[in-house]
Amino acid sequence: MRRRPGLSARLKLALSYAGFLAVAGALLLTVVWVFLLRYVPDNSQGLLGISPNRYLLVHTFAPAAAVAMAFLLLFGLVGGWLLAGRMLAPLTQITDAARKAGTGSLSHRIRMTGRQDEFRELSDAFDSMLGQLESHIAEQQRFAANASHELRTPLAISRTLLDVARQDPTRDRDELIERLYVVNARAIDLTEALLLLSRGERGNFIREGVDLSLLAEEAAETLLPLAERRRITLDVTGGAARTRGSAELLLRMVTNLVQNAVVHNLPAGGTVTVHTEADGGTSVLRVENKGRPLPWERVATLTEPFQRGTERVRTDEHAGVGLGLAIVHSIVRAHDGTLDLVPRPAGGLLVTVRLPGTPSRDEV
Repeated sequence: MRRRPGLSARLKLALSYAGFLAVAGALLLTVVWVFLLRYVPDNSQGLLGISPNRYLLVHTFAPAAAVAMAFLLLFGLVGGWLLAGRMLAPLTQITDAARKAGTGSLSHRIRMTGRQDEFRELSDAFDSMLGQLESHIAEQQRFAANASHELRTPLAISRTLLDVARQDPTRDRDELIERLYVVNARAIDLTEALLLLSRGERGNFIREGVDLSLLAEEAAETLLPLAERRRITLDVTGGAARTRGSAELLLRMVTNLVQNAVVHNLPAGGTVTVHTEADGGTSVLRVENKGRPLPWERVATLTEPFQRGTERVRTDEHAGVGLGLAIVHSIVRAHDGTLDLVPRPAGGLLVTVRLPGTPSRDEV
């Protein structure tokens, strides 16, 4: 944005300091005149030098007062210029850092030294903002690279299948169509997951009263056929846990957690426990399963996109795109909640979601 040139903040402060000194000097001279000269007799017609009189004092005091006022004005300008430069030096550092950030250099930090004041507080806030931006952009770049790789895989498989079919006209068309259908379904699932993750990151949804216990029951009913095929029991316990948010996104959050627990549950024939409760002003959802032991360092990466706790499951019932827990994390953050993942000593994972609760009188 182009602006008309104007006075710098330093010059404005210097003029302000000089003006303040000039006004203070004028007030001082006024006080001297009012409370001193007014009581001196006006003896301008008498003999000068015999006794003090107003004429004598005015003609001797006025030139000295004018010189003092000029000195105060000059001293105010010079001193104000130097003081303003010293006071605004931290602002210059912040401006330089902002210009560097504007060119894409987010690794630069001000790290202003000295005691705490308004400029140091602004500097620390700016450094913190740069750190968050750098981390966010790095995460987005990593996510874009992973998403491109994941989307490229089904497209490459489809192209390979079509090339083989074109080179071998005798190939079974039904088998080709079936394989293309599976690959296409995976690409659609991945695209929908990416869109859902983006929607959760933006947080632009309508909030309404939602009961997590009802969502847990709905998710368990939806995933019951998958659990039965794996001979896993879904155990939904607890009471009402009311919160406010998007019912669609929260249902996807619960469904992803339960599906993840079912798919990675070992051994077959085990139990996945889904528990909901209201804990004071917080609504809590816990999903627990048995599985392979997970080290803490692996658990810490599970909410990142395209990270998996175990090897990818390559079955028709669950291909897995590596975005389940990333979507859960995104939805929880969009609803101002927290997500805790704790590996069980015997294997498996305990996932706890805490969301802001609402009074029981809210309609859901």
